[in-house]
Amino acid sequence: MDKYLLILFYSASGAVKNLAHALADGAEELNLDVKIRTVPRVSPNNESSEPLIPEKGEIFCSKEELINCSGLALGSPTRFGSMAAPLKYFLDTTGDIWTSNSLEGVPGCAFTSTGSMHGDQELTLMNLLTYQLHQGMLVVGSPYSIKELNKTEAGGTPYGPSHVESFNSSSNITPDEYKIAFETGKRMAKIIQKLNA
Repeated sequence: MDKYLLILFYSASGAVKNLAHALADGAEELNLDVKIRTVPRVSPNNESSEPLIPEKGEIFCSKEELINCSGLALGSPTRFGSMAAPLKYFLDTTGDIWTSNSLEGVPGCAFTSTGSMHGDQELTLMNLLTYQLHQGMLVVGSPYSIKELNKTEAGGTPYGPSHVESFNSSSNITPDEYKIAFETGKRMAKIIQKLNA
């Protein structure tokens, strides 16, 4: 079976999507296959508010893609220190994957975006990483050997790549934020390749 990094995210403004693609760029530099997937929005009426196949953009993730991934990058905007409801809704349906230990030993990382500086980025990243720990995954951070982590004035943490929207009043990630995400994707690819050598 082909090895691939699954980048699974929910994005409201586009910033988390931009980080997802930066992670993909880093992994693809080392010739690792990447699948970028999203999840549908949820409705307060407990009914699906999205078609089964999105009209544009990334396609929705299947459980099979999650089970068969060689690495997982989870991304979400922060919602009061936690992941957004659409991603949580999808992850809450993966109890069967937890029961079967399908993700045990698989490397994983997390990424996020907030509207403001100190907008609970670290707490949201830890919330995403907690899911991975419960699945028995190997948590991968963004180490300070990534030079941009030492000089960023916007997003970027040792817990994972991030974006601060109020820094540039935009969902466009800064060059430092891009590089932190890129290098984290590259690091994920290296670890996946070593584990599967």
